[in-house]
Amino acid sequence: MKEKFNFYFKLFKSTFFLSAFTFGGGYVIVPLMRKKFVKEYKWIEEEEMLDLTAIAQASPGAMAVNASILVGYRLAGILGAIITIIGTILPPLIILSIISLAYSAFIENIFVKYILKGMQAGVAAVVLDVSVSMITDIFKERKLMPIIVMFAAFIASFFLNINVVIIILLSGLIGIASMYFSKDRRKGAD
Repeated sequence: MKEKFNFYFKLFKSTFFLSAFTFGGGYVIVPLMRKKFVKEYKWIEEEEMLDLTAIAQASPGAMAVNASILVGYRLAGILGAIITIIGTILPPLIILSIISLAYSAFIENIFVKYILKGMQAGVAAVVLDVSVSMITDIFKERKLMPIIVMFAAFIASFFLNINVVIIILLSGLIGIASMYFSKDRRKGAD
């Protein structure tokens, strides 16, 4: 019983601190969740975390909360999902409640403006780190389809200005089709 409590408390504490000390939303908290739950605690495999991230991105709602729900559910079922939701939404709720009390002082403060500008640079660095890490993992696997989809998605978004929702849906369909056809090929080889 004490061991379960310790696990749940560690799960809550991890998501609480990740949420409290990240700035920039889901694209920042997810890589930190990856470092905590995959690299440090080794509770989730790397590939599974990538899958959970993809599902969190494709689901409606805040990506950080979606990722927390999926990780919590994966690790400890419904109770784990509830614990990680609370751990993720509590810090912003507390911070925003405090800021709302002195909103006018914050909005006019030049130091707060400069701090927020500096935080934007930090967010960009974390997103770049995650992107490079995920791209490196994809190239290590040497699977052609994910590499093609990754470059096609980048070109479609950056150069052709195609809506990201369309890119995500098409990438998902390509992934499903490639899984389907690879299963058919394996069945035919048997």
